Amino acid sequence: MSPTRIAVLLALSAHLPLVAKQAENPPVQPASEVKQAEKVDPAGKADQPDQKAEENPAAQPADKKQPSAAKQEQEELAEKNALAAEKLKLELADLSAQVARLKLEKEMLSEQAAIEKLKLVNADEAASKQYQQELLDITRESELAKAKALHITNQLKAEQAMWGMKTAQLKAEVDELEMLKKRREYSNSDPVYLENPLKEDGTLVISDRRIALNGPISYGTADYITERINYYNNQDADQPIFIVIDTSPGGSVMAGYRILKAMEGSSAPIHVVVKSFAASMAASITTLAEHSYAYPNAIILHHQISSTFFFQKFNLTEQKEFYEDMQKWWQRLATPIAAKMGITTDEFIEQMYKNSSKGDWSEFAEDAQKLKWVDHIVERLQETSLIKDPNAKAEPTKTAFGQLEQQIDESGKPFVQLPRLTPKDFYFLYSPDQYYRAY
Repeated sequence: MSPTRIAVLLALSAHLPLVAKQAENPPVQPASEVKQAEKVDPAGKADQPDQKAEENPAAQPADKKQPSAAKQEQEELAEKNALAAEKLKLELADLSAQVARLKLEKEMLSEQAAIEKLKLVNADEAASKQYQQELLDITRESELAKAKALHITNQLKAEQAMWGMKTAQLKAEVDELEMLKKRREYSNSDPVYLENPLKEDGTLVISDRRIALNGPISYGTADYITERINYYNNQDADQPIFIVIDTSPGGSVMAGYRILKAMEGSSAPIHVVVKSFAASMAASITTLAEHSYAYPNAIILHHQISSTFFFQKFNLTEQKEFYEDMQKWWQRLATPIAAKMGITTDEFIEQMYKNSSKGDWSEFAEDAQKLKWVDHIVERLQETSLIKDPNAKAEPTKTAFGQLEQQIDESGKPFVQLPRLTPKDFYFLYSPDQYYRAY
């Protein structure tokens, strides 16, 4: 049913009670007509129709017929109105039923919407509660995990601290054992310092102001010895300094001369000690020292400067210049030695070849003392500087002699290649078997 029809039916339903009321209560006649009727029947015989019909029988059908038709028409109209009203009521009833149904449907939809909304609200609340619960559970789990982690961390820290204490204790014990071992590597005695180190019984007391001179004398040897002479002088300018030669064949005249000049310039007295062998430049250092000592069986060897060069060619002029340079060095070294011996340089050379066909004049220390090559013969050396166990592992230290390695030549003979010299320098060195070789 369309909305327009519904509106019309609603309008008709509003007028329907009025029509029904009119059908039940016909309209009242006007007062003039009532008066007319009274005039026609003044005697009040209007209520007696039968009598009037009898008096006027001819007019009776027409009068009787007119009210009957109007009444019939009125009744028909009333019936039609009643029928229309009933139809309208029926339609209105259907419409009311539809309206009621629509209202119910609307209410039902509203209720359903409210229910759905309530469901959504409830779902949101449930989701929120679930979220809050899950968040609370997660927070609790997180806090619990943190607490467990903290507990484990504290346990680990405690164990770590315990192991740290045990490790520290064990390390302390190891350090103590190592220190005890190191302590056992050192003697209980201290170095002995004597201004006059030679005792009356012939014992020479050597302190820790000791410098070793062994092997070929090179520029590195000169650096090593002169640095220590200067250091010991700065430390104490009165206590003796000892240069101890185990075995040295000599070496560079320039390097040896630097050592001699450092010995001369030292405020502290320099004492040179030969234990086994000192030749050439090493012998010159021994003889020219202010104080010198040697074991009785130590050998000291003096000879002229001589050099053997390999893989080099010299013309006559170069050979002459080379000889003159060697002579100058020889005079500088041999003159003070000969003067100490109380002879001239020529006599010194003559004595060399008188004692050896090659001019290599060697003497044991006892005879060398007579020649003034050495001052004192000692039977015993008291090395008070040796306070550490020699068997203990020594730490690598700087050596005075460089890295001279033994090699094998083409003929199978071993040799050591000496460092290259600077110009005008010569090797004043004793090597009869050519073990030490220079360029």
